[in-house]
Amino acid sequence: MKAAPRVAVFVSGGGRSLENLAEKVRAQELEVELALVVSSTDKALALERAKRLEIPSVVIDPGRKLSPADFSREAFGAAEGARADLVVLAGFLRLLVIPEPWIGRVLNIHPALLPAFGGKGFYGDRVHAAVLESGASESGCTVHYVTNEYDAGPIALQRKVPVLAGDDVHTLAARVFEAEQIALPEAIRAHFGPPR
Repeated sequence: MKAAPRVAVFVSGGGRSLENLAEKVRAQELEVELALVVSSTDKALALERAKRLEIPSVVIDPGRKLSPADFSREAFGAAEGARADLVVLAGFLRLLVIPEPWIGRVLNIHPALLPAFGGKGFYGDRVHAAVLESGASESGCTVHYVTNEYDAGPIALQRKVPVLAGDDVHTLAARVFEAEQIALPEAIRAHFGPPR
């Protein structure tokens, strides 16, 4: 039987998406091995989750001394060292320069329906605030392949949610995150194709 594809997850925050992926793997709904967690900060709660989930983790340049290119070289070097087939950005907030061999092998989840509400500075609650301000009737999430331009890579899939009367940033964020919990595993499954 062929070994499951290996995934490295890059994190900067709480790690709820990491936990969700681990739950899907445990329930055999996602046939991958979470091989490594890479964090850009030693303060990420995701590192505690990784430890509890027994996924190896590494913190790279928490003092932010490296250029984006040097940071990226180290981060993708760590992914290669873990024999990762795919890198998933799950709440990762540092600029990456994607090395040529990794183009088409890095997925990101964005909390809006790209190309709307994407680009530099659009992350977290800022995205939901902009959606509400615009008066849009729907939002959602986008899983896309990462290129060297913010939020501009090919879209793997999107899931939509309604924007409801009376929504604030937090209620909308919660509804979008529920969609993300479905969309990210779905996109990873689609990337690797049907199980062999």
